[in-house]
Amino acid sequence: QVQLVESGGGLVQAGGSLRLSCAASGRTFSSYAIVWFRQAPGKERDFVAGIRSSSTITYYTYYSDSVKGRFTISRDNAKNTVYLQMNSLKPEDTAVYYCAATRGSGSISYQPQLYDYWGQGTQVTVSS
Repeated sequence: QVQLVESGGGLVQAGGSLRLSCAASGRTFSSYAIVWFRQAPGKERDFVAGIRSSSTITYYTYYSDSVKGRFTISRDNAKNTVYLQMNSLKPEDTAVYYCAATRGSGSISYQPQLYDYWGQGTQVTVSS
């Protein structure tokens, strides 16, 4: 099992940056694919970015079209942490951001129901 804790959310002006962290417990962190979803009030939980488990040297990454080119996901297996660097933030990025995990080396799924472990979420608010 793995436990996830997000941090780094906050209030930022449009055009600004934030870096979210997802810290995980467990000794097999490198075996897990880690993703970020976000959920705005009254909306569904949407995929943001994902990074595959480190079965190879290359960490394959995936992004939604809405954040591609602005957000970067990375992982540090030595620290059991995944990061989401968010640049050029827009008011429409305002949401609660969740990290989630599933064990395996396959492709990243965009469906939240396929992830076994979730953090508690961190609020990101972007003012115009």
